[in-house]
Amino acid sequence: MKYLYAAILILSPLFSWADLYPINKNIDVKHYSFELSLLDSTDIIVGTTNIKVQFKQAGMQQFRLDLVNQTNKRQGKGMLVDAIMIGKQKLVYTHLNDELIIQLPVPSAVNEELQFTIQYHGVPFDGLRIGATKFGDRSFFNENWPNRTRHWLPTIDHPYDKATSEFIVKAPAKYKVVSNGLLLEESYLGNNVKLTHWKQSVPVSSWLFVLGVAEFAVQYVDQFEGKSIETWVYAKNREAGFYDFKEPTKRVLEFYTKYVGPFAYEKLANIQTPSVNGGMETSSAIFYGEDLVNGKRDERIRNIVIHEIAHQWFGNAVTETTWDDAWLSEGFATYFTLLFIENEYGKVEFDKGIAKAKKAVFDMSVKMPNFSIISDRTAEKEVVTTGLTYQKGAWVLHMLRNLVGDPNFQKGIQSYYTKYFNANATTDQFREEMEKASGKNLKQFFKQWLNQPINPTINANWSFDSKQKKLILQLNQTQTGDIFFDLPIEIACYAKGNATPKLFKVQLNKKIQNFSFTLNTTPEKVVLDPKNILLSVVNYAN
Repeated sequence: MKYLYAAILILSPLFSWADLYPINKNIDVKHYSFELSLLDSTDIIVGTTNIKVQFKQAGMQQFRLDLVNQTNKRQGKGMLVDAIMIGKQKLVYTHLNDELIIQLPVPSAVNEELQFTIQYHGVPFDGLRIGATKFGDRSFFNENWPNRTRHWLPTIDHPYDKATSEFIVKAPAKYKVVSNGLLLEESYLGNNVKLTHWKQSVPVSSWLFVLGVAEFAVQYVDQFEGKSIETWVYAKNREAGFYDFKEPTKRVLEFYTKYVGPFAYEKLANIQTPSVNGGMETSSAIFYGEDLVNGKRDERIRNIVIHEIAHQWFGNAVTETTWDDAWLSEGFATYFTLLFIENEYGKVEFDKGIAKAKKAVFDMSVKMPNFSIISDRTAEKEVVTTGLTYQKGAWVLHMLRNLVGDPNFQKGIQSYYTKYFNANATTDQFREEMEKASGKNLKQFFKQWLNQPINPTINANWSFDSKQKKLILQLNQTQTGDIFFDLPIEIACYAKGNATPKLFKVQLNKKIQNFSFTLNTTPEKVVLDPKNILLSVVNYAN
């Protein structure tokens, strides 16, 4: 389950494995077409998937997809493959251990594109939730993140591969069907069956494919640059849902388009679902937990909407290459939620949000002392994000913005987005764009905040020499271990009766450092990091 903005996920210390997914850069899936038949009389789904694959290397004799097997351990649930073909030619394949290995009829040629048809059926063990909404009505909703697409769709179930897609769904006529992209067809076929066809012409990773089938009420709220803004909620929640989702979607789209770059997708739909508790940023069609809809348009749902729309830029349009860099999705969406809040609701609200995130980081760090934002991780074996990915990831961007300045930060963000639009990126590639924008070497900054689990703790002790009119300040880094941070720190010195401090800046890069500043009078108070732009604990001796 994905967690939402300001959520705190407390886990035991995590163990890391290198990414075990068999990444194969010699093939590139260009397009998936998923044909599905859904019934009320059974939970069995019948699927036909057409996959267009480009083979980048000559002589390839087989390729691999993810598709979960039917097993006794899964209570007989899972998928059974009926046939795999190119045209009418049946192919040899093996389907074992949730891997589908397809043999080519002849070895591949360089850059050859082939279309494969996979026919299969079964009851999904996971991935596609078939069951009741909170009102007791039958529904079909997916939850693919991070690697559960394989439970119901044959795909490359990893972020590194992006493809366009379409869903062609036959279901009982009472249901409305929503998915990625644009609605191409909605036709009654007779015998209480309706066909619905959605197509997305923008490539995304497989965990962003979406399908919702329920008795929906649908509102076409507005348009943004000619693209539809829509609300899909249970018919029994029509009035409350239409009210909750009407705001602030359009203003969020406008802000991110101006600050970052163009919105990638053909529409933006906000959708009520029983398949998630918070939000899930599936491209162009965002899922929100059904209990969030209450007709109050409260701050919680507002912030989740902002967060999930931010993902349309970060995580969706620009996607992490592996799960090691999941902060490029979650840390970014969390911080850009705060940037919208700052722009829309003011600096005070932003300051409240960033302070809340800081507290969350230090609370979670006690529970997860070994969790670093970037590490070798794989969805095949472990949890790939925690609350630290969200909140500390956001704080890294907050510190980076203050380090390079607002204009350079925005310039770097726009360059990064433009360069990796509808593609994949790594943290190093993001760093390179920020270095170009700012003219600064940021390797140490990224390494110390992202690649180690420790956060700085600073003990501060000061005295005033009245004869020399000097403030003497000693700073001592006391965090666990032998790691010392290189930290720019602002010092605020408050004279008695004066609310405006005198400011100094220092660079702390040793365990213990002494600094002196010229002051006319003895300060009443000395404060480190008065603007709250440093992720550290500060203890004062006086």
